[in-house]
Amino acid sequence: MDQRPISVLGISGSLRRRSYNTALLRAAAEEAAERVTLEVADISDFPLYNFDHEKEAGLPASVVRVREQVDAADALLFASPEYNYSVTGALKNALDWLSRPPASPLDAMPAAIMGAGGRLGTARSQAHLRHILLHNRLHVVMAPEVLVPAPWERFDDELTLTDERAREPLRRIMEELERIVDRERLLAAQ
Repeated sequence: MDQRPISVLGISGSLRRRSYNTALLRAAAEEAAERVTLEVADISDFPLYNFDHEKEAGLPASVVRVREQVDAADALLFASPEYNYSVTGALKNALDWLSRPPASPLDAMPAAIMGAGGRLGTARSQAHLRHILLHNRLHVVMAPEVLVPAPWERFDDELTLTDERAREPLRRIMEELERIVDRERLLAAQ
C-alpha cells in the first residue's frame, strides 16, 4: 500500500477571527492519520471577483498564492458556514477566482465538505456547495456527512472541539479523503 504523505488544503468559508468552521478544520487535522497534513488557506484578502480586473491586471497575488496551494494539495476540505440557506459570499468569491481558466487547480480534485453552524449544521450550504463544485468536476466525498449543529455547545472558549461524538465523523471524513487520494494515485500509476 502507498504510504506517501498526503496534503489536504482546508478552505473555510468564514472570515471571522473566531470561526467555528476554521476551528472545525483544525479539529479535522487532529483526527487525520499521521501521514496526512492539513493546512488552512487564507481567502480573507481576495478582492471581489471582477473579470475586468482579471483581464487588465491579471490574477491578484492573494489568488495566485491560494491557487498554488490548491495545485500543491492532494485533496481539499471545505468548511462551509451557512448564510441565508447557502454558502458565504467569501467562499463563493474564492471559488469564482480559483475556478478561472486556464488550468484551474480545482479541476477534478478530490474534496470533502463539512460545516458547523445553526441547528441543521450547515446542511443547506453544503448542498449548494456540492452543486457549485460540479463546475470544476471535483470528486466530492458523499459520506460521511459532517454536520455540526449548535457549535457554541460543542467548542470551548479556545475554539477546541470538545464534543467527542462530533470527532468521529471528522475522523471518518479524513480517512475517506485518504482512501480517495490513494485510489487516484494507484489509477494514475497504471
